[in-house]
Amino acid sequence: MLRRMFKSYDYSLLVTYLLLGIFGVVMVYSAGMVYAVEILDQPSDFFYRLQLRNLIIGFIGFSLMALIPYKLYREKFMMVLILIVMFTLLGAVQIFGANINNAQSWLQIGSFQLQPSEFAKLGIIVYLSAIYAKKYAYIDEFNRGVMPPLTILIVTCFMVALEPDFGTAAIIFCIGMSVIISSGMRLKSMLKLAAIGAAIVAFLSSLLFLFQKDGFDKIFSEERLGRIAAYTDPFAHISDNGWQLVGSYYAIGNGGLWGIGLGQSIQKLGYLPEPHTDFIMAIIAEELGIAGVGFVVIGLAYIVLRGITIGIKSRDRFGKMLAIGISSMIGIQTFINLGGMSGVIPITGVPLPFISYGGSSLILLSLAMGLLLNVSMFVKYEDRYRNAEQNPTSSVQTANYQAAASKQHRKTNRG
Repeated sequence: MLRRMFKSYDYSLLVTYLLLGIFGVVMVYSAGMVYAVEILDQPSDFFYRLQLRNLIIGFIGFSLMALIPYKLYREKFMMVLILIVMFTLLGAVQIFGANINNAQSWLQIGSFQLQPSEFAKLGIIVYLSAIYAKKYAYIDEFNRGVMPPLTILIVTCFMVALEPDFGTAAIIFCIGMSVIISSGMRLKSMLKLAAIGAAIVAFLSSLLFLFQKDGFDKIFSEERLGRIAAYTDPFAHISDNGWQLVGSYYAIGNGGLWGIGLGQSIQKLGYLPEPHTDFIMAIIAEELGIAGVGFVVIGLAYIVLRGITIGIKSRDRFGKMLAIGISSMIGIQTFINLGGMSGVIPITGVPLPFISYGGSSLILLSLAMGLLLNVSMFVKYEDRYRNAEQNPTSSVQTANYQAAASKQHRKTNRG
């Protein structure tokens, strides 16, 4: 049984995850060495050592999630535990959180900074997938099937927005909607749900204005308005908010097909702020060119498409929604990061999955990949062995036919 399970693992997902993770550690070292020395007065390998630690912790979590049967997470006590941990962390960050870059989004635990909103993404995916799988029989009934899970999603987004981190709140909402869309709900119910969700978001947004101190200034801060202005014309704002996007353009244009060489970036020498985080793809484009960018994009695209394929093939509704939710999370974050660094959309400060520096992000994605690998294993196991176990007669007949054909072939050759 155990041997069959290991044979059924999707090793292409494992290899892709490891390649992207290792590549990310190398690029964090290259992109962050100057920032570590000049800004933080740390050794040049400061971010490299931290990101390598994050990858090791993430791989341990990945291995555990890949081994524990995913169906355990749909049990009631697991759903309750996930919600308790998620809301406890989101509440704690409001009281004890460290304020970094004008957002109180991190809990300082020794030398490690934990970002609860990152783990809320996976928590929402697991909770919504489990609850909608249980409610499938009456999923179009709003009072019983739709509203309770939607309320959890909205409250989670609201708590993240209070930090304030509107970008992550919007991502969590989009991830939740991707799970709901894959739940089997009718289109008519989805349209009603969208209208109700919009009304709730508008109501909660008004609460931010009315009851939070300086709510208007936090939502429409000078920094956020500056990002929008820089998005429309970065070169006109090159002295302030447009400098980051202009630096990204220079890095991309300087790379060409093969890049100027690993470690040789010019824009990381103080021209591109914090190049090891949200704009690490610009450094990859400059140092490794289109080839380096293509490696990352193809790897991320493979994970997303493979995850969607796993979801489509899964006969278990819980597994189907888990796979699509995890794939959507990685796809949404990739689009927002690449869109921001290339000027397609305004900059939102979203890390590039598996590549950007960040412990919470890398560990969360590792856990999510382990869970996706687990779902994939069960899908392949059912395809390979469960059908054969359920239809032993056909398997015996096939074996007998092959033996008879082989015997006849030998007689013909002797003749």
